[in-house]
Amino acid sequence: MNIEDFDFDLPEELIAQTPLLDRTGSRLMVVDRMTGGVEDRQFPDILDYLEPGDCLVLNDTKVLPARLLGTKEETGATIEVLLLTDKGGDEWETLAKPAKRVRPGTVIEFGDGLLKAECTGVSDHGGRTFKFTYDGIFYEVLDRLGEMPLPPYIHEKLDDQDRYQTVFAKERGSAAAPTAGLHFTEELLEKIQDKGIELVFITLHVGLGTFRPVSVDSIEEHEMHSEYYSVSEEAASAIRRVKERGGKVISVGTTSTRTLETIASENDGEIVAAGGWTSIFIYPGYEYKAIDGLITNFHLPKSTLIMLVSALADRETILSAYRHAVEERYRFFSFGDAMFIKPPNRKGRTK
Repeated sequence: MNIEDFDFDLPEELIAQTPLLDRTGSRLMVVDRMTGGVEDRQFPDILDYLEPGDCLVLNDTKVLPARLLGTKEETGATIEVLLLTDKGGDEWETLAKPAKRVRPGTVIEFGDGLLKAECTGVSDHGGRTFKFTYDGIFYEVLDRLGEMPLPPYIHEKLDDQDRYQTVFAKERGSAAAPTAGLHFTEELLEKIQDKGIELVFITLHVGLGTFRPVSVDSIEEHEMHSEYYSVSEEAASAIRRVKERGGKVISVGTTSTRTLETIASENDGEIVAAGGWTSIFIYPGYEYKAIDGLITNFHLPKSTLIMLVSALADRETILSAYRHAVEERYRFFSFGDAMFIKPPNRKGRTK
């Protein structure tokens, strides 16, 4: 498959720059992957498509204030560092900008020396590894000096940092938010549970894969960067119970999807407790083994994420839905509206 097969025209003004005041105020496009039909709804209407016995699988990763602005010790040049992966021992995999000014041995200071970082290596993808030194607790220093790492297509300042955090964020370690989860409030989650739908929390820390574009024409040649995931025995057991009783597993976001499909692919379709690193790349031709439905945002043209959703519904269905989204002025990307690719034979309640 060619990368151009996943392109679409998107007016720049449809890229949401700020979150809505009400998390649940976004629109919801419901896609029937069997017929290709779409419905235009509001996000709280997701309740109409979930049935008792189903489960929602949510990613409880918590975004770090991972963007650091510092100065190069030798020259005073400004360097931006984005923390991606904790390698242990105060060493982090990062993206540095401008990267050409950062070589092994380069020392960068942050916050008048409260935090220092020495470059210890250059990775294949152009990233930089840093060893950090500081007094006290690293995450407390980071909370003081770091900023929320908003995606590069968002140009507006975020006044409320918590709006780039899900209400159920718990496990610290992500370089970006699992944005499909941003639409949920505690009140909506309670309504979902009251209807008899189980909430299951798993973890995938979003890393470089989110920021790295596909740079090859043939998508089969693209290599995903590894991201850390963890699924507890409690979560795995809950998902198995849902499947055994005939309920549907609805994944909230592509990160939850990649986690579940990684485990199912390695365990003959079964969900078991597991943790480790995944570089799974899902694109059309992939046969889903874990999930029945997906709640997701609208993704970048030519991205691995639009390929993932095109594997659940076919490519033409998704591209047709995206054209509809543009025509109807849906809001795109991290702070934008949502799409629900519903399980087969799931009608929902007509208003």
